[in-house]
Amino acid sequence: MTPAPNGSREVLFEFRPAGNQVRVAAIDATTGVEVVIIAPVHTSQEQMKAVALAKLRRRLEKAGDKA
Repeated sequence: MTPAPNGSREVLFEFRPAGNQVRVAAIDATTGVEVVIIAPVHTSQEQMKAVALAKLRRRLEKAGDKA
């Protein structure tokens, strides 16, 4: 579990390796909104988290829920 940088949201991350790729899910703990990215297995977890978190923020903003 990782709190959002401003401390207002908790985001859960799930990493599932599949061959030479990793499926990364980012889930907003408040709303249950989930996004998924696929990254190369050699990518660092911090890079994967950053991309997944950015996608989650975009999804929440699009839904009208400011993250």
